[in-house]
Amino acid sequence: MLHFGWFLSYTVQSWGRTWSGRGGEEWTQPEQYIEAARALERAGFDYMMFEDGSFIPDVYGSSQDWALRNAAAAPKLDPLPLLATIARETDNIGLIGTVTTSWYPPFFAARLLTTLDHLTKGRVGMNLVTAHNIRSAENYGLQDDWDHDKRYARADEWMQVVSQLWDAWEPGAIVNDPVTRTYVDPSKVHPINFEGKYYRSRGPLNCQPGPQRRPVICQAGGSPTGREFGARHADTIIAQARGVERMKEYRDDISRRLIANGRKPQDVKVLFICDVHVFATMAEADAFRAVRENDAALNLELNLASLSFASGIDGSTLDLDAPFPELTTNNAQSVLQHYLIGSEGKTVREVMSKPISQSISFTGTPESIADEMADIAAQTGADGFLIGGGIERRQVAEVSDGLGAELRRRGLARDSYDWPTFRENLFAF
Repeated sequence: MLHFGWFLSYTVQSWGRTWSGRGGEEWTQPEQYIEAARALERAGFDYMMFEDGSFIPDVYGSSQDWALRNAAAAPKLDPLPLLATIARETDNIGLIGTVTTSWYPPFFAARLLTTLDHLTKGRVGMNLVTAHNIRSAENYGLQDDWDHDKRYARADEWMQVVSQLWDAWEPGAIVNDPVTRTYVDPSKVHPINFEGKYYRSRGPLNCQPGPQRRPVICQAGGSPTGREFGARHADTIIAQARGVERMKEYRDDISRRLIANGRKPQDVKVLFICDVHVFATMAEADAFRAVRENDAALNLELNLASLSFASGIDGSTLDLDAPFPELTTNNAQSVLQHYLIGSEGKTVREVMSKPISQSISFTGTPESIADEMADIAAQTGADGFLIGGGIERRQVAEVSDGLGAELRRRGLARDSYDWPTFRENLFAF
C-alpha cells in the first residue's frame, strides 16, 4: 500500500486555463480547498501540504512584473489559519502548513502548532523550510540571508527547542478534577531553560499538549545537509529526484542516514513529487503529452522563471543559444540541480524548451498510472507520491474519483482511516 499527498499553495488557483471557473475570484476563500480536501479524503490521501513564502519573486527580468502578471507564487495568503477551517469540514485527511525556521521564533511556532493540533483534533503537521530568498530576509527586517549550511544548523537547534517545549508537559499533567480543584498537576509541567548557540527559551509552553503532542514533521531538503536534517527530525519527506535511478538513490540515502541517527527506515515516509494527468483513453493522454512536449515558447518562459526563483540567478540574462552554464547558488541548491540534470552539451534553449517534470510525470488512464506507480514504488522504495499542482476542480476529480478509485481497487491506497490522528494514520502501514 502507498501513501499519497497533494502539494499546493494558498495562492491563485484555477486561473487562465480552460477549466478555471471563477478561480481568480474564489481562491482567497476556503470553499475550493475544502472541496478538494473532501475529494482527496474520499480517495484515501494521507495529507494536503501547503507551500508558502514571504516575498514576491523579482529575479526573473529583474522585476516582480512577470510573477504578478502570471500569478506565479504571488499573491498568496498565509495557509496556517486555513488548516483549521478545512479541518472543520473534513474528518481524516492530514493538513500540513509551512513554517519557516528562519523567521518563526521556536516558542511561537511550538505554541501555534499546538493550538492548531487542538483545532484540527490531531490532524496538523508542519513543513519545515529554512527560507532561501534575500527578499524574505528583508521583509522580516534582516539585511542578509544566511549561508545554506548555517540555515540548517540554526534549524537543527530550532527543532531541539520546539521538541523540548512540546515535551515540557508530561503525560497526565491534565487532571481536570473539580473535586480537588486541580486542572493541571504543577509537578508535571517544567521549564526547559534551553540555551544554545542561536536560541534561548525558558519554557514551558503555556498551552496543554495537543492530541498528537508532536504534530507531524514534514521536510523537503534535497542537499546533503537538508537530507541529514530530515533524517534527524522528519516524519515524512517530500522529495524531488528526476527519474527512477535518482529516486532510488535518494530513498536509499535517506534510509542510511536514518539508521546512522538511531532511527529505522520505516520511521520516515518518503513521498516523491510528481505530475499527474488522467485521461479516459491513452490516445487522449498521448495527444496531451505531445502538445506539452512541443510548446517550446511556453516551456521556455516557465522554466527560466522557475530557475530564477530557485537559484536567485536571472534566467532572462542567459544567452539562449550558448551552452548551458555551470550555475551555483546559496538558495535552493537541490532545486537548482534538478534543473541542471541532462544539460551537459546542450544550449540553454534546448534544455529550457522542454517541460521539466517533478520526480516523475504520470500521464495516462487510471489503470496505466496505477501500474506505473506500483512499478516505480517497487523499484525505488518510495513510500508514495505527492501530486504537485493547484486544485483545479476537474483535475482533483480526475485524480480522486478516477485514479484514486483504481488505486483503492488494487489495494494501493487506503480504503479507510483507522485512527483519529494524522500521525497514527501516517504510520498505520
